Amino acid sequence: MSEFVNENLHGKLFLIVGPSGSGKGTVIKALEAKYPGFVFPISYTTRFAREGEEDGKVYHFVTRKKFEQMIKDGDFLEYAIVHSNNYYGTAKQEIVDALESGAVVIREVDIQGFHSIQKIIPKKNLTSIFMKVSDLNDLKGRILMRGALSDEELKRRLDSAAKELAQEGDCDYQVPNEWGKVKECVGAVDKIIIDEIKDLY
Repeated sequence: MSEFVNENLHGKLFLIVGPSGSGKGTVIKALEAKYPGFVFPISYTTRFAREGEEDGKVYHFVTRKKFEQMIKDGDFLEYAIVHSNNYYGTAKQEIVDALESGAVVIREVDIQGFHSIQKIIPKKNLTSIFMKVSDLNDLKGRILMRGALSDEELKRRLDSAAKELAQEGDCDYQVPNEWGKVKECVGAVDKIIIDEIKDLY
């Protein structure tokens, strides 16, 4: 039996896929600035808001109880427990509503999230773009630039990244995101999106 939410969606969901530190967020920000008419869904999380973070801007901050109720109610396209046992998830309805209206939706996820969403959104409405990095040492440097981590947490993230990188071929496209070449990476992703949506409108 098909798990698809709707066989008659009209829009296109682009998933920017890759491990922590691969540059997904940087690409998303650039696309958001260029295409204000596209839909960029915000994650739900149970972690506490950091100083300066507003609810509904970067994340929807909810309690663990609320998040687990949303899981029971089937409200997520995908969710996972990451970074110190906090839940993170992609709400289903906002994306489905946007796709039903014919919108272009862009969302960043890890490879696990991609595989979950792949079961729910029809292939004709879904394009996945994997952010390639040179190697794990490159990724390690990027992760450490974000802030200090314990050796245990760094190892956990790199182990997880290695598993993700091994599955990059599962995605429709693989785009290199090399040091100092963010503009080229964003341009490559941009071209994929424009080429993929030509037939939508």
